[in-house]
Amino acid sequence: MILIGNPDNRRTAGLQNARAKLGLPPAVVLPYAGLLDGSASLAQAASLAGASSQRAGGPAPLLRLDAPGELFAVERGLIALGAPDHEEAAHGDRLLPFGRRSDPQPLSVRSALALAEQEGRQYHPSQWFRGFARLLARLRREAEELWPQPQWTNAPEDIAGMFDKRQTHRVLSAAGVPVPRLLAPPEEIADCEALRGLMLSRRVHRVFVKLASGSGACGVVAYRINPRTGAEQAVTTVGVENYGARAPVFYNAMKLRRYTDPTAIRQVLNWLLRHGAHVEQWIAKASYGDRTFDIRQLVVAGEACHSIARVSRTPITNLHLRSERVSVDDLGLAPGIRAEAAACAAKALAAFPRSFSAGVDVLLDGASHAPYILDMNPFGDLLYRVVHKGMDPYEWQMSRIASGSAEIAAASWAPKAYGSAGLTWPAGTGASGQPKAAAGSPGEGGTL
Repeated sequence: MILIGNPDNRRTAGLQNARAKLGLPPAVVLPYAGLLDGSASLAQAASLAGASSQRAGGPAPLLRLDAPGELFAVERGLIALGAPDHEEAAHGDRLLPFGRRSDPQPLSVRSALALAEQEGRQYHPSQWFRGFARLLARLRREAEELWPQPQWTNAPEDIAGMFDKRQTHRVLSAAGVPVPRLLAPPEEIADCEALRGLMLSRRVHRVFVKLASGSGACGVVAYRINPRTGAEQAVTTVGVENYGARAPVFYNAMKLRRYTDPTAIRQVLNWLLRHGAHVEQWIAKASYGDRTFDIRQLVVAGEACHSIARVSRTPITNLHLRSERVSVDDLGLAPGIRAEAAACAAKALAAFPRSFSAGVDVLLDGASHAPYILDMNPFGDLLYRVVHKGMDPYEWQMSRIASGSAEIAAASWAPKAYGSAGLTWPAGTGASGQPKAAAGSPGEGGTL
């Protein structure tokens, strides 16, 4: 396995520990920072992993992309990669959903690389995502040059689609997966005035406005209007500092703020909408005592496995915002309701047929307990103290791969059948039932 991620963080450690526990060779780690500064490449990682190229006729390694967050050097490098004057722009933005939409006040490569780290600051989210999509496209091109059929756990195009909430909504809607109702297509909501006008004309007085490429509640606003008085309220983690003649600074406050001043609300919403946002109906969530909850459901190889309920008194339930972790078993849900929520999450992952796993956020309607999919997280497997059949999320994923329960080949994740017994997957690719990814791996891993 080649793991494209950040070395020595919790995700990388969790996966390497799982592979060691299962007797699998460690993954070769290909750092995002090295990919961005040119000091590392997929070809070098393949050589370190002992994987042959297509010219040598050997098997392809299993390629896993992990989250690019946590390191400022990587964030800055991705913003630079998304610059209009970057050489990668010549390849186009084929993997970027809504790629023809221009970024507001884009930074040049030089300006992006000169950015200094300020904790929590949101520098340029739309250009960051453009850079990330360009990197995904580059990795896909390089993998196709090395191997006739690159083997991804989650394919780059699926990751780009899941990372963009606008595209996720489109894909899930087309697949018949229940999602909150869209207020309007993104191109119809250019600014806050357009948003307010649509809400009032369509009598939708409560919505969620979500930064298209945001994660971890970053850029999410629970927004409501009183139709009689016109009073507004916005609950969000977005903070803003104004400096007179200088451009305002937007940042992730890491805690919820409640805005009622129309001027402040417009400033936040206009910033989100300029960088690309998804606006959907606000559905009241099911209750747990005097609080409400949603469920993070991990789906691996078509099977719903690890899950945790996120319980909160606020409309935004992310766990780092002091929401409470509650076992789904303790919610007191009827077995049929819980099974329906799990099946809904599995169906959502099946809409991205080149993906092996995702963390799926499921809302249960407060009145009917009908499930709705809120978000798809291609890197949503970092779940602490949650086990399924005695395994943590990384152990479970690696065991499913090692047991040959899912075919490690391009476009092979799509389910062949879906019924009461769950999703049925193709057999493994190795002659012995083991995935080919492990065949050429060395006994010792490495980091480029």
